[in-house]
Amino acid sequence: MQEILNIAAYKFVAIDDSPVLREDLRERTQALGLMGTILLAPEGINLFLAGTADSVRAFLAHLRADARFADLEVKESWSAGQPFRRMLVKLKREIIRMDHPAIRPAAGRAPGVDAPTLKRWLDQGHDDEGREIALLDTRNAFEVDYGSFEGAIDWRIDKFTEFPPALRAHRDEFKGKTVVSFCTGGIRCEKAAILMHEEGVENVLQLEGGILKYFEEVGGAHYKGDCFVFDGREALAPDLSARSARASARASEDPDLAIKQ
Repeated sequence: MQEILNIAAYKFVAIDDSPVLREDLRERTQALGLMGTILLAPEGINLFLAGTADSVRAFLAHLRADARFADLEVKESWSAGQPFRRMLVKLKREIIRMDHPAIRPAAGRAPGVDAPTLKRWLDQGHDDEGREIALLDTRNAFEVDYGSFEGAIDWRIDKFTEFPPALRAHRDEFKGKTVVSFCTGGIRCEKAAILMHEEGVENVLQLEGGILKYFEEVGGAHYKGDCFVFDGREALAPDLSARSARASARASEDPDLAIKQ
């Protein structure tokens, strides 16, 4: 059994005590010997953490004792070593930057599709209403180059703030289709789906839990390649094993990169 448990999680929920919460989470992660990154913003929490299974589960129990995070869902994977170099708890304006202040996911989530249902749709070539599936990759171009769903739409964006103008340039291409937005762990595709609804795109769903949850629940069906992750493992194969032992230069050079999902 591999000894380090890695978790990725986020939740859009109103947070008005970020400085106090930051100190509490900083003290708890340090006491438990965890490493990774936690972002706190008025719109919610976003985290990637790694440590022993007991320590990670103890932290989650502490976090879920707060009613705001009681239903926090996590994606799990294992590694032979610690993929992070340090522990950061940071305050931000957004837990994933889009520079579109009208997006308020805590006011209502975008409809989602779970991994088994998406696999079934891709197996049959259409959704349950007979509509064509348009898979939209909301990640950065270099991430897509590691792997993506077969036939997915890739607008070659370099950062998530480029998504809104890219959508406005392409939204008419989705007429009559069911759009499924996806990303690494769900946070970007959730914001993207909300924006698409605001922009008048019909039949938009987010992939619940992103690629990592898809791998966890159904494996690599209809997916080609690996999934880039912003830590020392660099990329995960569909069986959630680290495909490369090389430390990710991007993640080590910029700790903010280690928190995209």
